[in-house]
Amino acid sequence: MKVIFAGTPEFAAVALQSLHQAGFDIPLVLTQPDRPAGRGLQLQPSAVKQYAVKHGIEVLQPLSLRMDSKDPQRAAEAQAAHARLLSTDYDVMVVAAYGLILPRATLDIKPCLNIHGSVLPRWRGAAPIHRAIETGDAETGITIMQMEEGLDTGPMLLIERTPIGPQDSTATLHDKLAAMGGHMIVKVLRKMEQGVVEAVPQPEEGVTYAAKIAKEEAALDFSQSARDIGRKIRAFNPFPGAHAAVNGTTIKLWGAELLEQNSGAAPGQVLAADATHGIVVACGNGTLRLTELQKPGGKRLPAAEFIKGFPLDGLRFA
Repeated sequence: MKVIFAGTPEFAAVALQSLHQAGFDIPLVLTQPDRPAGRGLQLQPSAVKQYAVKHGIEVLQPLSLRMDSKDPQRAAEAQAAHARLLSTDYDVMVVAAYGLILPRATLDIKPCLNIHGSVLPRWRGAAPIHRAIETGDAETGITIMQMEEGLDTGPMLLIERTPIGPQDSTATLHDKLAAMGGHMIVKVLRKMEQGVVEAVPQPEEGVTYAAKIAKEEAALDFSQSARDIGRKIRAFNPFPGAHAAVNGTTIKLWGAELLEQNSGAAPGQVLAADATHGIVVACGNGTLRLTELQKPGGKRLPAAEFIKGFPLDGLRFA
C-alpha cells in the first residue's frame, strides 16, 4: 500500500517510523509548519518532519487544509495542498496528532485513518492522555479509526488497552501509547491489504471529550484532595507543568506520592522537608509527598536535592 502520513509531534513520528520500517511506500508526509522554539526562538521542524527529511521522504507543510479559509494565504496553501494530494498516487492517509482539521474535500479523496490515544468513545478530542490521568481512569489505550467530519466519531478498526499505573504521567503513558499506535497501524494496514479489516461503529454511550489543556489549569489548589492534586501533577507532566507558589516563588511540581492520612494542618502547609521524610504537604483531604521539584531557572531535582538549595521548613504552598 502507498501511504500518505499526516502528523506533527513525537507521538506521530513513532507511527511514521513504524510504517517506514514495515516497508510501506510513503510518497508524502504532511506536518505543521516549523515553529519558534528554545531560548533563541529559532524555527524548529516537527519531529515528523525531522524523520521524513532524514529518510528522504517529501514533506508538505501547509498552514491549513481548509480551502474556504477567509485568510487568503491559508486558502491558497490549502488549495495547493489539495492539488498535491489529488496528483499523488496513494491508497490511504494515516493521521496521528496532526493538529490541523481535515476537511471533507481531503477525507473524500482516499480513506483516512486516525491513531487516537484513547479507547473511544471515551476522550474524544485534543488531550486524551492528560484527561485520562487527571480523571483517574484505570486504563486507556489506542483506537485506530476511520476518519469522518465529526470530532473522533468515525468507525473503529482496532482497539488495544493498557492499564494506567499509579505513577504514570502523561510523559510515560505517551511513550507507551505511541509504541502501541505504531504497532497497531501496521497491523490494520496489513489487514486492509488482505481485505479482512472490519469497521465497527462507536457506541452511543460513554462519550466524553478531552478539552485542550490550558496553561492556567496547572496552578494547583491544595484545598483539593491529595488524590486529585497527585493526578494533576502526573497529568500535567511534561506540559504545562503543575505549579504552586511558596514564599512568593512559583515552584513546578513534577512528581508526588499519595499519603492517605489527614494531618489537620492548613492546606498547602509543609509538614516535613528533610532527608528522612521527604517533602510532605497537607492537602484538603490527605497528604502528598513531593518527589521532584523545580525552581525558576533551575533543573528538575529529586526532593532531597531540591531542599538543599531551597529550604521549605515551615513554609506553605499557595
